[in-house]
Amino acid sequence: MPDKPQPTRQDQLRARPGRKANENAAPSSVQVLDRSLKLLDLVASSDGAALTDLSDQSGMAPSTVHRLLTSLANHGMVAHDAETGAWTIGLKAFEIGNAFLRFRKLGTISRPFLKHLMEHSGETANIGIEDGGDVVFISQVESHAPMRAFFRPGRRGPIHASGIGKAILSTWGDAEIERLLSTHTLPRFTEKTRDTLPKLITDLETIRTRGWSIDDEEHTLGMRCLAAPIFNEYGEAIAGISVSGPAVRLPDGKLEELGPVVRAAAEGVTRAMGGRVVLNTG
Repeated sequence: MPDKPQPTRQDQLRARPGRKANENAAPSSVQVLDRSLKLLDLVASSDGAALTDLSDQSGMAPSTVHRLLTSLANHGMVAHDAETGAWTIGLKAFEIGNAFLRFRKLGTISRPFLKHLMEHSGETANIGIEDGGDVVFISQVESHAPMRAFFRPGRRGPIHASGIGKAILSTWGDAEIERLLSTHTLPRFTEKTRDTLPKLITDLETIRTRGWSIDDEEHTLGMRCLAAPIFNEYGEAIAGISVSGPAVRLPDGKLEELGPVVRAAAEGVTRAMGGRVVLNTG
């Protein structure tokens, strides 16, 4: 019996049902990203690299290297000296790296303050930052109580219905707050949510006078939160520290007692980071 003819590459491709023309687009994009990151690493490890050197070190053609470097430069990740031809790390890359160091430092330095707050209050203590009109939780020490608040690191929350969010907003001027929230809706989570700008501004005025914020079941019924802002060396609020727990364990009297404790913790973290405490003035 004669041997069966072997299928050609074209036959194999035709035999695969449902294959789309752009199916390989993603791997190509990933390859571009991998090459770009490799170049960024090479540029960062030198004091100024020529395109030919980067081509030799990366194993990529000079034209490919130039195209990728130009794209990185458009995003501020690298910079090019027209006189020397050298490529150096860009300001945006520095900002990204500096952000990592700042928040790594914040997470490490804040840990004993979080632990103290949790032990003093019996409730979960949190650190969060503002990002694009949201609050992002980055660190937490959980309460030992069976019923407790829990915020997974990396979780985002609405800035207007968050103790940390309102603590940070209270350090901003009203015009700045209006600019940020003019492009945001203020969802109503409970009947206590400050879901309009006038309601929120009125609450922030009280927070500025008092020195700490209260989330009074504004996001979740049955949960309350106290928070105060943390400042960097320029006196800018970059984060907030809070205690959160069931409303039955945080009645008004307990909030009055814990408010100054939370604010003192925020000031302690600020000073430990080399920041400058700023009084809320509106």
